[in-house]
Amino acid sequence: MAIDEALLDRVVRSGGAFLRLYRWDPPALSIGRNQPWTRSDVPVVRRPTGGKAVWHEHEVTYAVAAPIALFGSLRSAYSEIHTRLAAALRSLGAAVTLAPYRPTVRPSDGPSSCFAKPAGGEILVAGRKVVGSAQVRRGNSFLQHGSILLDGNQPGGAHETTLTAVLRRSVSFADVASAIIATWRGSDIASLAP
Repeated sequence: MAIDEALLDRVVRSGGAFLRLYRWDPPALSIGRNQPWTRSDVPVVRRPTGGKAVWHEHEVTYAVAAPIALFGSLRSAYSEIHTRLAAALRSLGAAVTLAPYRPTVRPSDGPSSCFAKPAGGEILVAGRKVVGSAQVRRGNSFLQHGSILLDGNQPGGAHETTLTAVLRRSVSFADVASAIIATWRGSDIASLAP
């Protein structure tokens, strides 16, 4: 995640916009920048973005660093990024939708897992989260991180699903990365996928 933070710093200093796709080795738990955490039996990384805990193992992590003006507002960025990701997942055969926006609650309220409850604008399949995301703003720029679940499960995540479960076949990092890159090709965001 240090690379994502460096990309955000680069956008703040000199502009540009970036999409980065990656996976974790070894698996680890990431927690939001303001989330309290005392557990120490697993590797833990603190994200520069907000949100709740995410277990990174069988998933694709995405990061978008860009000027807010590219999308118009933070909320528009959140929506547009999810719209593009949803199009990529649909191209793989997943019947995804975006969660409706509801009045927000404080991030400290409720369960400690990102996948415990859908938030407005997040990507769902049959009401269950398949992508969880969070943002941070720095000056006139932002970083949005997210986790696209391929397989496995999330600790404390009662409302998640995976692409493998939805599509009833194995879905690889490469499958999802290729679909995302194809969907974003021609946009104002440079692709930094491995």
